[in-house]
Amino acid sequence: MKFIPLSIPDIILIEPNVFSDERGFFMEVYHAQRFAEAGINASFVQDNHSGSKQNILRGLHYQIIRPQGKLVRVISGEVFDVAVDLRRSSPTFGQWTGVKLSAENKLQIWIPIGFAHGFYVISDWAEIVYKTTDHYYPTGERTVLWNDSSIGINWPLISDQPPTLSQKDAHGTPFVDADMFE
Repeated sequence: MKFIPLSIPDIILIEPNVFSDERGFFMEVYHAQRFAEAGINASFVQDNHSGSKQNILRGLHYQIIRPQGKLVRVISGEVFDVAVDLRRSSPTFGQWTGVKLSAENKLQIWIPIGFAHGFYVISDWAEIVYKTTDHYYPTGERTVLWNDSSIGINWPLISDQPPTLSQKDAHGTPFVDADMFE
């Protein structure tokens, strides 16, 4: 596996070794020792699986109470995956980074505690699986507005059409008013 820091160095892109032949492929998606050697000392307690149609945008989500680190990958289709730094003490506070994850490229992204996470579906259909370091805790869940101009995420919207959003995501909190991490 290769562990590649993105423009926000705490966000790590993980490129697995893929062994392919005429029968198909094999790859390790998680290996505790290799992750620890790369500085990711996470204990995962929950696996989630999400499916979405094209032009769906989910996010920007985080838990301020019982915060979660997330290890995200796509098993069907393609998404643009984004993390926003919500750590006031960080030199990259308020900045975002994004990467295309797909079933084809088999990349993963590690998003530690202290970040909001979201994704936009590029393909006709996409399925995401992700591990979390804490359980879902609805009382602690927060949503930052996906298109807040102070963050300035460059979402790759199809034909510049507005994305389809849940009510929660459409009415997210502006960044300036969001609950932050220290």
